[in-house]
Amino acid sequence: MVVLPGKTWTFVALDEALNKLAQIDPQPGQVVELRFFSGLTVEETARVLDVSERTVKRDWNVAKAWLRRELSRGVPKE
Repeated sequence: MVVLPGKTWTFVALDEALNKLAQIDPQPGQVVELRFFSGLTVEETARVLDVSERTVKRDWNVAKAWLRRELSRGVPKE
C-alpha cells in the first residue's frame, strides 16, 4: 500500500493517524492492521472480522483515502 507516492512518512505518523481513525470508526482501522501489518487477504480479513469481503474492500478503500488525507496534512512538501 502506497499512501503518498513520492512523499516521506513515518510509522509514528501512521500509528497516530490509525488511532485517530479508530476513534471515529474502528473497523477500517482494523482492516488496515490486518491487511497492511498482518498481510491478510481480503478473504482472510473478512473471516477474522466476521464481515463480508465487500465490507472489507469498502473499509480498505475508506481507510486508504482517510489515511492519505491525514498523512498529507503532516508531510512537508519536498
